[in-house]
Amino acid sequence: MASNVRTRFAPSPTGYLHIGGARTALFSWAFARRHAGTFILRIEDTDVARSTPAAVQAILDGMSWLGLDADEGPFYQMQRMDRYKAVIGEMLAAGTAYRCYASTEELDRMREEQRARGEKPRYDGRWRPEPGKVLPAPPAGVEPVVRFRNPVEGVVAWDDLVKGRIEIANAELDDLVIARADGTPTYNFCVVVDDRDMGITHVIRGDDHVNNTPRQINILRALGAEVPLYAHLSMILGDDGAKLSKRHGAVSVMQYFDDGYLPEAVINYLARLGWSHGDDEIFTREQFVAWFDLDHITPSAAQFNTEKLNWLNAHYIKHSDDARLAADVASRLARRSVDPETGPRLESVVALYKERVANLNELADAAELYCVEAHPSDELLAQHLTDAGRAALASLKARLADVAWEKSALNQAIKDTMAEHGLKMPQVAIPLRVATLGVAQTPAIDAVLEVLGRERVLKRIGRYV
Repeated sequence: MASNVRTRFAPSPTGYLHIGGARTALFSWAFARRHAGTFILRIEDTDVARSTPAAVQAILDGMSWLGLDADEGPFYQMQRMDRYKAVIGEMLAAGTAYRCYASTEELDRMREEQRARGEKPRYDGRWRPEPGKVLPAPPAGVEPVVRFRNPVEGVVAWDDLVKGRIEIANAELDDLVIARADGTPTYNFCVVVDDRDMGITHVIRGDDHVNNTPRQINILRALGAEVPLYAHLSMILGDDGAKLSKRHGAVSVMQYFDDGYLPEAVINYLARLGWSHGDDEIFTREQFVAWFDLDHITPSAAQFNTEKLNWLNAHYIKHSDDARLAADVASRLARRSVDPETGPRLESVVALYKERVANLNELADAAELYCVEAHPSDELLAQHLTDAGRAALASLKARLADVAWEKSALNQAIKDTMAEHGLKMPQVAIPLRVATLGVAQTPAIDAVLEVLGRERVLKRIGRYV
């Protein structure tokens, strides 16, 4: 395929960027990258009542975090109003659009009568110009809408790159309003003008837009524009098979950042939501771009699986650079008002825990224990800081005062304390964990002590002996 591929992601800023939108953006981005084409970001903000600057920023933040960089844009439809109005003027002059003076009340009565007759409610073309048809004089004081003069015969058809051949009879489509009475253009019209002006070759979007496609194709043809290829992605279902909701994934993409996911884990997971490359489950962004095509997108609904996302996230954390993870953990600690400088090197803590956590918040939880004084619960103190446990810690504290501060020597000091008091490893190690970190379970205790450092270990043990 030639490198003139041009795709677009065109979200409406009436809410955050959620998983479904992010997958659409990813597939559009990857298809453009795969074919050395152009990926365009377009903000469809004509719904003035519901579009907000905060929602626009949430979209931009989500795209940036996922690394879905646009080659052109963001373009904003509200900044293109003059262009849309100019095209409407051209269509009125060409006879492919016309003014309709029917009032809201008149249209409501028309639909009620149609329903009473068992007909599908639709505009009946009363103001549509036809050869030999005499239209009434425009009523005084009524601002007209502008309607597209949709073909009345034949079918509009396209070979959907995901769903296959789709055909809709033009008789099923009434004359769409393309400009409201106040002159503002409508969604379907703006989309068509933008796709034509921006030279979009492939429209990859959710299948909730399938019903818009025949109308948009007809308008494109009326404008003499080339019709792009369409690929409509099926919806994403929740873990339970129901429509995706906030309960299982339909949250802002940035919520995944807040919840401690790495962007590469989310990208890898989104890539497998309805697309596959053999049995490959884990792959880099570069591999995904090299492999991505539209032929292997399933037309059936994809199912969100939180457990699999968590598994992927754990994999990527495990294989991430310690310094990169430490920088993220430091920022998370700072948001908790915890100074990471009060603890040992975060890289050391990260290296100790990164194979044991599912997300970055769990990693930050672990790191926090090394930066603040331990505050074990009364239950843990009563269970593990018994007289025997405290006596063992006192002996160990004395040994740790001058032992070489590396794992093998620390391990030997613990074993010598066990022998002295006739105890088993858990009877020394668990009280030591509780005293130093305030929890009963940690990685290997000699590794914990080595990372925590002599001064902190002796000070923390000293609170109990």
